[in-house]
Amino acid sequence: MIKEIPSIFNDVIGPVMRGPSSSHTAAALRIGKIARQMVKGNLTHVINDFNKEGSLATTYHGHGSDIGIAGGVLDFEANDPRLVNALEEAKSAGVEVTFNIIDYKADHPNTYKVTMKSDVGETVSLTAISVGGGMIEIKEVEGVEVSIKGDFYETLVFFDNVDCEILNKKCEYIKESINSFDYCTTSINDKKGVVVVKTQEEIGKDILDNIKNSSEALNIISLKPVLPTMSHKDCEVPFLTSEKMLEVAKKEDLELWEAAVLYESKRGNISEQEVFDKMKEIVNIMINSVEEGLKGTQYENRILGPQSWMIEEAQKQSKLIPGDVLNKVIASITAIMEVKSSMGAFAAAPTAGSCGGLPGTIIGTAIQLGKSVDEITKAMLASGMIGIFIVEHATFAGEVGGCQAECGSGSGMAAAGLVQLMGGSIIQSVDATSMALQSVLGLACDPVGSRVEVPCLGKNVLAGTNALASANMALAGYDKVVPLDETIKAMDQVGKMIPVELRCTELAGLSVAETSKRINNEIN
Repeated sequence: MIKEIPSIFNDVIGPVMRGPSSSHTAAALRIGKIARQMVKGNLTHVINDFNKEGSLATTYHGHGSDIGIAGGVLDFEANDPRLVNALEEAKSAGVEVTFNIIDYKADHPNTYKVTMKSDVGETVSLTAISVGGGMIEIKEVEGVEVSIKGDFYETLVFFDNVDCEILNKKCEYIKESINSFDYCTTSINDKKGVVVVKTQEEIGKDILDNIKNSSEALNIISLKPVLPTMSHKDCEVPFLTSEKMLEVAKKEDLELWEAAVLYESKRGNISEQEVFDKMKEIVNIMINSVEEGLKGTQYENRILGPQSWMIEEAQKQSKLIPGDVLNKVIASITAIMEVKSSMGAFAAAPTAGSCGGLPGTIIGTAIQLGKSVDEITKAMLASGMIGIFIVEHATFAGEVGGCQAECGSGSGMAAAGLVQLMGGSIIQSVDATSMALQSVLGLACDPVGSRVEVPCLGKNVLAGTNALASANMALAGYDKVVPLDETIKAMDQVGKMIPVELRCTELAGLSVAETSKRINNEIN
């Protein structure tokens, strides 16, 4: 299968969304958007089967996978205000969305088995996974192996009663019928085969009709991309490790944010100005989330009420330990987390569960120090570059690597962004990240009451305070000892060793405390 190079806007900063979890809500929505395109008639049933041993069995409602799937099949965007009522919206549209917890073999804890039925007798099934931060992969369609991540226009041509030789001949004919394509792959299972063509543009109906008639295809499915940045064949980026990045930066005299702009322009095949402008747009959404959170949010069926205003109020009354930047960071992190929990719009950075730590730390610090939006944007680009190394060599998924993968990653990224904000060097940014990540290895993911609020708020604040300390140590010249690439490798190793019960499955830790059980019963 094709392994695409990660993108800052696909894999690290974003999506702009609503809901408690990027792994569960935003990813489910993207799976639903792709699934809806697989039937030609009006959708009538969407049946979701979750493995009883996976993370979704216990979290799909509290973490919003149910509204994500429903919103996706209705073709909502991830930040659509209607998402909170997506199940009711689906019912009104004549679509029955159901969820079953069953026993089946699943290699990934975030596995979706989805069956769609339409009013013209169609039944289409797929298997998909959420891999963290809203990123997905469709692994099977109609029992045949595929790899669809939502970053291309995809055309699936199905055949029955074929062997490998026949399927390859049909693949050659399909390639000749299409003017240009990035990839064309084949897969077969028990005489059922599929040719998958990945392109930069949608293939015209006339060409598809000709392929279907001439090749005796059983069915053709056309899919549009769901990610903000499309992939392209022969994509080359200047670096995928911090060591290589530092070599390039030294040669070309780059700051960390400039290295990020260079990387993403190559990855997305867009101009460097477009990269900067796109990040600035996301930064403004993040700033708005802080402002909205501090005004106070109202919502039901959640554990925590609005609290972000309390820091500034207590500070005015001289009740707090002095630390203007730190206290502003705590308030900003809390504000973003409260917007998330109230189904407001925010940017997952790098995930929804850790959406407060990175932007809250950088924005809170910037506000307190009078930094401009452009300076915040450069800091966020720097953070995004660090995130590329983490997602390439480890993971952002709490279900795979515990909370070190989410809040821990956010802390390391924030440390780099803070150094950039303060005018530090690219080496200091990389060292700050390594020190921050070294401090969070083994962090468990054990949410209370099936909600991404407790202890998630505290862990986001931990991410921010750890980032502040690590940034200052790097700026002062402290020795990080272990280089960043080695630290990320260790992070990946430790994440795989964390017991499954402590990887966002709600089977241990605070998730099973007596108070957590009581809260779970009350709100669910």
